[in-house]
Amino acid sequence: MYNETCHQLGVKRNCIRELFEFGRQRAAVVGAENVFDYSLGNPSLPAPPEVNRAIHDILNEEDSLSVHGYTSNIGDYEARAAVARDLNQRFGTDARPEEIFLTCGAAPALIAVLRALAVEDGEVLAIAPYFTEYKPFAERSGLRFRLVPPDIPDFQIKLDAVEAMLTPHTQALILNSPNNPSGVVYTRKTLTELAALLERKEREYGHPIYILSDEPYRELAYGVEVPFIPCIYADTVVCYSYSKCLSIPGERLGYVYVPRRCADGEQLYWTVTGAARASGHICAPSIWQRVLVRCSKLTPDLQSYDRARTLLYESLKDMGYRCAKPDGAFYIFVEAPGGDAAAFSERAKKKDLLVVPGGDFGCASYFRLCYCIPYEKIERSLPLFRELMDECRAEGLV
Repeated sequence: MYNETCHQLGVKRNCIRELFEFGRQRAAVVGAENVFDYSLGNPSLPAPPEVNRAIHDILNEEDSLSVHGYTSNIGDYEARAAVARDLNQRFGTDARPEEIFLTCGAAPALIAVLRALAVEDGEVLAIAPYFTEYKPFAERSGLRFRLVPPDIPDFQIKLDAVEAMLTPHTQALILNSPNNPSGVVYTRKTLTELAALLERKEREYGHPIYILSDEPYRELAYGVEVPFIPCIYADTVVCYSYSKCLSIPGERLGYVYVPRRCADGEQLYWTVTGAARASGHICAPSIWQRVLVRCSKLTPDLQSYDRARTLLYESLKDMGYRCAKPDGAFYIFVEAPGGDAAAFSERAKKKDLLVVPGGDFGCASYFRLCYCIPYEKIERSLPLFRELMDECRAEGLV
């Protein structure tokens, strides 16, 4: 006997991984240089040199037993203090180490918070388009997952739709800005209006409605403000990952920030750590906690991402594709000619051009492009996008 839901999650990869594996198979046949794989959000920037230097210095200078040993389950105090100082310097907050819980990346952080909020009949909302794993994270935590329809074509937030879906059972609203898959950054105006709505509903329902702010792309923005949501809405819990800003996705380092000033903040913090404990989360990798002490203030050099973003966005627009301007992360979300992104993705696969259909993101008429790939590959892929648009026009799809 086994759990059928978990079995299905295991045997059926999400759409991103399915395309990525298809690309690997095609690369073995036609050569990797001839597969234009826009599927997977794996950073293409190298880690800052300070990160590698920190690892070498830690290994050479510090005691081996402590470097490789267990830390406190919530993380070493020095590492949590480094996170708090960084938040305070960047955003003018009053974060304290006692409000930081270090995790093995953003996914365990999200799961721990969702489990902490999983009361009987509890619901969590997410805004479409959304990161595909939110749904299984929420449902396997014991929450009902409900999806707010997308605000096409700008991909901000449809506040009337949020209000219509809020109920006395709503525990939290998951936000992701800069957004995966759209690359859109929620504006301060959008977030301020959302905060006012949630505050009104909190008074009506008599309990907190938390914003669960998933922020792995916070430092990846191109000339726009990324508002820090706890400064706008008090009842915000932040989940963060260093995978993208330090280009260390394989090292699994992140944190949960539960401000004490949010409703039931101290109780929620310890509930989150208890939920992580129940999931078997012992502690974040100890050596990377030490690296964090030395490198928490680093931010990425986004020049190469911005160059790729500009080329792809402007080229697609010139060809007649429609998409919201991607001001953050490393994704572009494009309307499929004809409105069926799954069919368009299959058409593109025949040219070894891999684009992710948006159905699993909650927006079936759009496809996602991840542009953290070599610039020359983007250049060589552009004629294929033009061919696809020409084919769709010839068939009357546009």
